Amino acid sequence: MADPKGFLTTGREVARTRPAGERVQDWNEVYVPGSLLPVISKQAGRCMDCGIPFCHNGCPLGNLIPEWNDYAYREDWSAASERLHATNNFPEFTGRLCPAPCESACVLGINQPAVTIKNVEVTIIDKAWDSGDVTPQPPERLSGKTVAVIGSGPAGLAAAQQLTRAGHTVAVYERADRIGGLLRYGIPEFKMEKRHINRRIEQMRAEGTKFRTEVEIGRDIDARKLRKRYDAVVIAAGATVSRDLPVPGRELAGIHFAMEYLPLANKVQEGDLTVAPISAAGKHVVVIGGGDTGADCVGTAHRQGAASVTQLEIMGRPGEERNANQPWPTFPMLYKVTSAHEEGGERIYSVSTTHFEGDEDGNVQFLHLVEVDFKDGRPEPRPGTERRIPAQLVTLAMGFTGTDQENGLVTQFGLELDARGNIARDADFATNVPGVYVAGDAGRGQSLIVWAIAEGRSAARGVDRFLTGASALPAPIGPTDRALTV
Repeated sequence: MADPKGFLTTGREVARTRPAGERVQDWNEVYVPGSLLPVISKQAGRCMDCGIPFCHNGCPLGNLIPEWNDYAYREDWSAASERLHATNNFPEFTGRLCPAPCESACVLGINQPAVTIKNVEVTIIDKAWDSGDVTPQPPERLSGKTVAVIGSGPAGLAAAQQLTRAGHTVAVYERADRIGGLLRYGIPEFKMEKRHINRRIEQMRAEGTKFRTEVEIGRDIDARKLRKRYDAVVIAAGATVSRDLPVPGRELAGIHFAMEYLPLANKVQEGDLTVAPISAAGKHVVVIGGGDTGADCVGTAHRQGAASVTQLEIMGRPGEERNANQPWPTFPMLYKVTSAHEEGGERIYSVSTTHFEGDEDGNVQFLHLVEVDFKDGRPEPRPGTERRIPAQLVTLAMGFTGTDQENGLVTQFGLELDARGNIARDADFATNVPGVYVAGDAGRGQSLIVWAIAEGRSAARGVDRFLTGASALPAPIGPTDRALTV
């Protein structure tokens, strides 16, 4: 145990953010650089090293949290990094982007603010990079087997790194012009600077992983030909089909899916564009969807100079404390103020969009909404609450419905789908096609980054067993495992 009295003597202290008025003028990460290091050892000392550490179960990766908390408390950063990497290929991603279900399951969180697990994690990995503890780990020998990984998001990268280190020759195929998937083009720079992806890619290259960008399997290469070329294939193409909003006026110009809007802003930061073709500059912006992607749209609109930003959510506003029907250690639905919300804008709950109104040139100008009550799980309009709000740019951030089936990948492979429209797989993450496996959102449906990495690691074990007959690779989850929810 790090500090036997730490949870009694030390209060929770999280990473400090830069002033909102300052950070909306740039695209750098919102946190004050170096602000965690002076306090993080004491924060790690709040960990009680529980006899049954429920944080392990809250995190699908099974992170060894009490162990690396202990090392962080003692400032043994190299040992902490080793324990952190034992279960997580990319802690710099999860430490910045994960909503931290581990903290919801922290035993201390029963009656006190939980340990700042996420902040400890990101401090450990940043120290590891700075001190040179993160180095390539090429295999001692090659197996002679080849694997293609389709998709370079967190699931694909985790599977590729695990299989490369196991001795297989791995090539990652990505349809975008850069590696990273949603990490690259779905996550704004102010949440995670892309240098973190770039140096991980360089580590993987040094280990032997090959990368092929601007190649879409199903369109540029027939999936059947790819299967013949490689001994095994891992599909980690994500759940990229955005949920639409089929209401009158949807065809008006200025209404876009979030994943049409966000990547263009990231391309400006990459230097590919001078100005984003879809920009919030000077416009009244409405974001439909109250989740993390919606918050990303809010923060992006602030930085582009929006005249106003309004975020709509059909569900009611969550409470600030756990509800009785969401007991510890489940992940609770709580009112969350992200860094983007700190920067301004309005959030409206319990409303549904009825239609859009445009000008004579076909550009959206107003959004009409109505307040709703839920009856038998369905939203019912509340009479007399209809109104309209200015809307010159609308982004739809209502989640994703499944993997892309229009590019031919599913049909060319001859893949079976489950009842939800995801690619079906067995206990080893294998599809109905011999040698073809699926990991991440393509098989699970829309989920969190920690689940994607866990799936990539687990699928890699299945592939390794298929290729060699046995595997020493870890498999932290099964394909039917679910989060700790009610």
